[in-house]
Amino acid sequence: MRVCLPFSPDELVGVPDVYEYVVADATRHWPKEAAESEVYVPAYRFDRRPIEVIERMPNLAVVQTLTAGIDHFLPIPKGVMLCNATGVHDASASELAVGLMIAAQRDFAGVFRSQQRQEWQPQHMTSSLADKRVLVVGAGSIARAIERRLKGFECTVTLVGRTARDEVRAVSELPVLLARSDIVVLVVPLTDETRGMVDRKFLTTMPDGALLVNVARGSIVVTADLLAELQAGRLRAALDVTDPEPLPPSHALWTAPGVIVFPHRGGASQAMWPRVYRLVSDQLLRLATGRPLLNVVSEAQGRDVQ
Repeated sequence: MRVCLPFSPDELVGVPDVYEYVVADATRHWPKEAAESEVYVPAYRFDRRPIEVIERMPNLAVVQTLTAGIDHFLPIPKGVMLCNATGVHDASASELAVGLMIAAQRDFAGVFRSQQRQEWQPQHMTSSLADKRVLVVGAGSIARAIERRLKGFECTVTLVGRTARDEVRAVSELPVLLARSDIVVLVVPLTDETRGMVDRKFLTTMPDGALLVNVARGSIVVTADLLAELQAGRLRAALDVTDPEPLPPSHALWTAPGVIVFPHRGGASQAMWPRVYRLVSDQLLRLATGRPLLNVVSEAQGRDVQ
């Protein structure tokens, strides 16, 4: 069985010697041997080229993404199993989410501007993470990782999922929960249900001065509605993702008051790769021994994103 990888097979551990490997990245080179693969691990790039080649792979049986979100891979050809990278980005994405919260709460942007002007302003009082009520919209592995990290900052953390269960509130409770949250973090997948869910009604329910953190997908937020709140000075935002993306020069989000724009780097840290190698190794071992694959997703439902 031929496996197309975006990295050296030397990184794999514990995989039986039953596979033939080809290393290829469709954004750089795409040999015939790659197109004939039965298992495909696309490169970790938000680029259409590694996805478009799927239609030209006649033997393809399994696609193992390196992203937790799979919206950009849909629709997947009939008969191809799509597996996402749940767990791979928990550390990186949750670390960034907390970092964005701290940066916004402690006014890092203002400090950097003062540094560039060589001005020492030690008495500027800022907010903090301690004692804040944080609402995490999402209840998957990245949401749980954010929750674990925030508890060390003495926050009150509430998770929201599609349905209520142990330590998770239902999405139907959002109006009440939003109204009493200081920080709202988005970690839901992009689906028909979540596209545009953070609209004027959602945002106006948030208290004055609240912070919106988006480490999910830009299209979950209605950009025009968020801009209205930012420009009025009522809300703040820290965004790893935007709509449109990439954010074009001169877009109003760049200069809106109270916003931090981060260029979709939530999963892009060195913590990603050891977790990628473990996941792909495990999947290939499972495939070779006839066991079910992990993280199998359907066209209708994703899991965490990044």
